[in-house]
Amino acid sequence: MPRGGAHFSSEELAQVISRYDIGVIHQVSPLSAGNRRAPKMVIVSERGKFLLKRRPRGKDDLYRVAFAHSVQTHLAAKGFPVASLVATSDEKNTVLQLDNHIYELFRFIAGVRYDGSAEATIDTGRQLANFHRYLADFASEWKPLRATFHDSSIVRRRLKAIGANSPSAGSPDRKLRKTAEALMELCNSSSVRVNELGFDSWPEQVVHGDWHPGNMLFADGKVTAVLDFDSVRIAPTVTDLANGMLQFSIVGNRPNPADWPDYLDQAKLVQFLNGYREVIKLDKNELDSLLDLMIETMIAEAVLPIAATGFFGHLSGVDFLKMIQRKAEWLNKNRDKLTKAIEG
Repeated sequence: MPRGGAHFSSEELAQVISRYDIGVIHQVSPLSAGNRRAPKMVIVSERGKFLLKRRPRGKDDLYRVAFAHSVQTHLAAKGFPVASLVATSDEKNTVLQLDNHIYELFRFIAGVRYDGSAEATIDTGRQLANFHRYLADFASEWKPLRATFHDSSIVRRRLKAIGANSPSAGSPDRKLRKTAEALMELCNSSSVRVNELGFDSWPEQVVHGDWHPGNMLFADGKVTAVLDFDSVRIAPTVTDLANGMLQFSIVGNRPNPADWPDYLDQAKLVQFLNGYREVIKLDKNELDSLLDLMIETMIAEAVLPIAATGFFGHLSGVDFLKMIQRKAEWLNKNRDKLTKAIEG
């Protein structure tokens, strides 16, 4: 159990497990992975190996969970690599509500984490395209969230708040205000360009909303499981694609974001896109929107938690925002070179 993270009490665990028909329990152990506010347990029983998860507050809206489950069930029926949900023994429901909490039980899937190889990167793009293809005409009785980071008034309000709450212009840390202003300018410019390409006319459907390496397991360079469906929503598919291209090409891997380089990994960016395009073809306007959407999603992902807490995870919000500015400006400055690579 991670220090400071949420966990299951013994009584709670016994009550939850009793709702499932999985036979005699042989072993139960905590799994330290993902959101620390969402405790997870690996359960080994006479009927197999399972993963039990309690939804964290803020991710426990019944209708959104039910919608996510309907998406997962649909994908599983199509043969998409997703962990199978286990229904309760009494109500035959994959969503268990108990004492103001929501629980989910999955069949456990073995695999390794993303290794950065070209084969794995291409397959993640390919599987995102399959995700979109399988859900192109999906309909559910549950009401989905309709939202996107593009042209977001919430992002703009958070940027203004960061600028307003930063130290005065005469203080040593006045650069934070300058960073917020620079990010606002980048966000606005990218939003305008994407709108001019016809974003509002592009069809919407179910998208994943959080396609990144930490939400996948691999074996032999192929995706064996997509793990997290907490962010599924309705939006144009290019928002998912741009976010995936960003997540698989961003270069960090040092403790302090101030030490992260400006550049993104162009090879991985193109590999991911090429994997996607093996399955789904994109028109020129969609291709031309990707770099600006990458800038927008990078800013949005950083600004929302930093405006609320001052941190990005455990990282300094100030250093993280300055790093985001450098990477966004790198994308902007290398637009011509990257566009040629994207267009192949």
